Amino acid sequence: MKAKISIDKNSIISKIDNRIYGSFIEHLGRAVYNGIYEPTHPLADESGWRRDVLELVKELKCPLVRYPGGNFVSGYNWEDGIGDKSKRPKKLELAWLSIETNQVGIDEFQDWARLAGTELMMAVNLGTRGPNEARELIEYCNGETDTHFANLRRKNGFEKPFNIKLWCLGNEMDGDWQICHKTAEEYGRIATETAKVLKWVDPTIELVACGSSDPNMPTYGEWERTVLDHTYDYVDYLSLHCYYGNKANDTKNFLARAEDMDRFIKRTAAICDEIKAKKGSDKTVNLSFDEWNVWYRTKDEEKTAERWQIAPHLLEEKYNLEDALLVGCMLSTLQNNSDRVKIGCLAQLVNVIAPIMTENGGKAWKQTIFYPYMYSSLYGRGSALNLKCHSESYKSNEGWDIPYLCSSAVINEDEDRITVFATNRSLDSDMELSLCGIDGYTLKEHIELYCDDIKAENSVDCEAISPKKREIIHTSPAILKKHSWNMLVFEK
Repeated sequence: MKAKISIDKNSIISKIDNRIYGSFIEHLGRAVYNGIYEPTHPLADESGWRRDVLELVKELKCPLVRYPGGNFVSGYNWEDGIGDKSKRPKKLELAWLSIETNQVGIDEFQDWARLAGTELMMAVNLGTRGPNEARELIEYCNGETDTHFANLRRKNGFEKPFNIKLWCLGNEMDGDWQICHKTAEEYGRIATETAKVLKWVDPTIELVACGSSDPNMPTYGEWERTVLDHTYDYVDYLSLHCYYGNKANDTKNFLARAEDMDRFIKRTAAICDEIKAKKGSDKTVNLSFDEWNVWYRTKDEEKTAERWQIAPHLLEEKYNLEDALLVGCMLSTLQNNSDRVKIGCLAQLVNVIAPIMTENGGKAWKQTIFYPYMYSSLYGRGSALNLKCHSESYKSNEGWDIPYLCSSAVINEDEDRITVFATNRSLDSDMELSLCGIDGYTLKEHIELYCDDIKAENSVDCEAISPKKREIIHTSPAILKKHSWNMLVFEK
């Protein structure tokens, strides 16, 4: 099979906001406790953070982490996670039917984020709580005044503000699984009033309003219109969430899901622009795709797990090569829509549907999806380029034409580098890939993620899927093996 990519380095989609390579840590399962935080672990530091996990997070160069949820946030009292740990309450956590010890809260997590070299994306509870508790939280986090909550932070040992600049107005508020879920009218009103008080306390912040929790929600579209009708003047981003799976074991259709993601982004951006036109606004509301991943094997696991455990094993998806291929395609989709998607969060970061896994008291290791995420984060910074791609295609179950080649390209002028990300979705044919339009640049590196067994996965003792450096032959087209993810780095 042959394919061709034509590149014009002057045809730019948009400068990429590095925050599209963000992630997510929720108080869910072993994401926090026995994930990033395990005080009894041999590699724990004096604060209880696992140093081996921190090093893996640093490898990802993750610019942003959403916290503390997720469904968890809709029943969370942030005051439970500050101050003297010996006085913090253990509570029933209804989102995941677990016990929350509150040994990690905003006091600790902002410290972990600093060690990990990442920024926080803080979510406020608009389920059981509202604008008043949100304004108190932002004063605690960002306040510099001689007032109660800013002084409470100082009393707890933090003289300087945490300076959190990105805030989510709740989470998935249209879902009936959400604690105190709301209609679009109810959410639109409370989100507007919360946005107002948050920006009155700190005018420098950015805000994300909840879009539909899934594009297949019956309210999708009308929810966005109603919510934006209320919040448009006060928010900066609208959220998108979507997960994909392969329950039918139809790999060709599974790998086509990145095209569905692309349609979801474009439809939602069009709704934002519809409300912009309706209001006659000069402001553009962009998109925050703050939950995305492959997730299907462990869905609804909390419903059958033993209730009221501390840090139970929940949603610990084991990823294989085909999952990594789709994650690579989804990252290309985010890059190709960087004119509207400014924030992205791979959900989640550790143990819970995550690229990083740990054993309690034992090792940490990389799942297959770690690698396309890491390389995209490291090499996908700069400006996304418009590409003209030509390859054979196949039909998805919906009747869409799906190119076997899924690709994106990023130019980094500061480093004189063009990086092409390319996934061969064919299950049985290698691909000869020709590239044109990059005169003056030379192929310096070809990283490949491939295994003959597309169902192969990594484990604590065996890394079946890991990146390999391909030999570069400048006189020949690049060869993309069947069902492989690739990164081609060109330098001047």
